[in-house]
Amino acid sequence: MDRLAAMETFVRVVETGSLSAAARTLNVGQPPVSKTGAHLEQRLGVRLLMRSTQAPSPTEAGRNFYDHAKRAIEEADEADRVARGTGASLTGRLRISAAVTLARLHVVPRLATFLAAHPNLTMDVILDDRVIDLVEEGVDVALRMGTLADASLAASKLASGPRCVVGAPAHFARAGVPATPGELAEHSVVIYVPDSAGDTCTFRQGATELSVSVSGRLRVSAAEGVRAGITPGMGVTIASAWMFSPELESGEVRAVLTDWTLPSIDLFAVYPTGRMPSAKARAFAAFVEAELQEWRP
Repeated sequence: MDRLAAMETFVRVVETGSLSAAARTLNVGQPPVSKTGAHLEQRLGVRLLMRSTQAPSPTEAGRNFYDHAKRAIEEADEADRVARGTGASLTGRLRISAAVTLARLHVVPRLATFLAAHPNLTMDVILDDRVIDLVEEGVDVALRMGTLADASLAASKLASGPRCVVGAPAHFARAGVPATPGELAEHSVVIYVPDSAGDTCTFRQGATELSVSVSGRLRVSAAEGVRAGITPGMGVTIASAWMFSPELESGEVRAVLTDWTLPSIDLFAVYPTGRMPSAKARAFAAFVEAELQEWRP
């Protein structure tokens, strides 16, 4: 078995979590997979996998080898694709990550179109509102909203969307509709903790700029929790219109203070630092960017 094939076998073992699952994805028996791993360790002179009765896990050397092996496989795939032409179908596995609500509302329902265009591609979708380590998680491309904390990240902006103040009609019937940003102090505010805007929001109306500090008894770390609090009428929140797009369209929640504007929120495709984005990652980012034309709130 050549070096590239051996690396692909090792990568599949790490990604699937077992020798038998890797064998199934490679359409070979389990003994050849086990033998390839042993030969690879013998050639390199280091242990790559910790073997136990449970799933094999990579050693520190194994994790380092996995990162480089995956990159080598992706570069080989890219070379093949370039040789075949830009219209060639994508192959292999693509791992993406995104915040739960963004993916649930706007990404996952559209993946059938992307997968239909690339029948030899499989996808892993990691949903997490936290910022995860892309290299450690083996992610090819992440969709992140807001200001990127690390300026060294390899990223491309896909779109910008509006922020707005939203609440349920039941809340406004009870507490009234704020006429100015300053009146938000009279309302219960559900605060989305990861929002880079923080607790101080800057409203603009023409040449007028007004900074408002918001506070509330409920702070939530995930957008789904904010949605669950706002739709029954718990209060108002300042959030991306993407977060509430179905409810804004149906009238289940409404935007207020619409004669004022808030800073927009950006959506980025973020790639692992230190490596060239794969053709699969770039194609997915381009797909999302194109689909965003239909998501505009």
